[in-house]
Amino acid sequence: MQRYEILHRTYYNFSAEVHLGPHALLLRPREGPELHIESAALTITPLATVRWHRDVEDNAVAVATFESPTRQLAIVSEVIVQRDELAVDVVVAAHAVEYPFAYEPDERAVLSPYMGAATASGEPGLLAPWVDTLWRSGERIHSSALLHRIAAQIHSLVSYQRREEPGVQAADVTLSRHLGSCRDSAFLFMEAARRLGFAARFVSGYLNASVSTQNFGATHAWAEVYLPGAGWVGFDPSIGARTGPGHIAVAVARSPERVPPVAGTFKGPAGASLDVGVWINALP
Repeated sequence: MQRYEILHRTYYNFSAEVHLGPHALLLRPREGPELHIESAALTITPLATVRWHRDVEDNAVAVATFESPTRQLAIVSEVIVQRDELAVDVVVAAHAVEYPFAYEPDERAVLSPYMGAATASGEPGLLAPWVDTLWRSGERIHSSALLHRIAAQIHSLVSYQRREEPGVQAADVTLSRHLGSCRDSAFLFMEAARRLGFAARFVSGYLNASVSTQNFGATHAWAEVYLPGAGWVGFDPSIGARTGPGHIAVAVARSPERVPPVAGTFKGPAGASLDVGVWINALP
């Protein structure tokens, strides 16, 4: 078992006093057989009333409401998690071991929202021919190996670029620029996997890794694909491989726009600056 301490600070500084609307916070890691939250503290300034609920994807959402006007919104999340290193073998159901395969009807009924293209924007015509180079009709390949191939190809093709602006690039834009953030690479992986008939979803969370050009004190993003028998399996195209014990998921969704760490509104003069910092420390 490995313990991690996660400190996530978000500061909004406004040009003048403003009134804050409700803010939805996706900051609490997703618990499961491999991850347990040992302790968690959420500190918000100005004083807020916080209500927790689970959304349709079973993400833990904190909704903060405010009464006092302010010139700064500070949100500090401090979490200690215990992460177990479970067996890394992916045991896929017999009918889905080799690609291509078809999901069972009851699976497809649930997975259909994760199988269609998320967007149609960008430069038309780039995604389809690129996906055609990843798998040729008639090729028999282990389903997991094909997904590894997609992640590795994106890792070699797309150079990392830190982007502060919200949202993700269309898959065609990432392909044409050969540049993108971790969320852009994750979205490209999703679109490619879906085009090949896999159910895929976006994951927002944290990555315990040494600070580098690809991990600079920020949240991280990757993708998960549903493989019958194995469940949702994580792939991180930013590193070109399966996800590992250092990946700590916070929220999942069928599209990236649904899981920003902090989302809300304010009334007052335009103009605000954002300062975000994330620190992850491995504990004894």
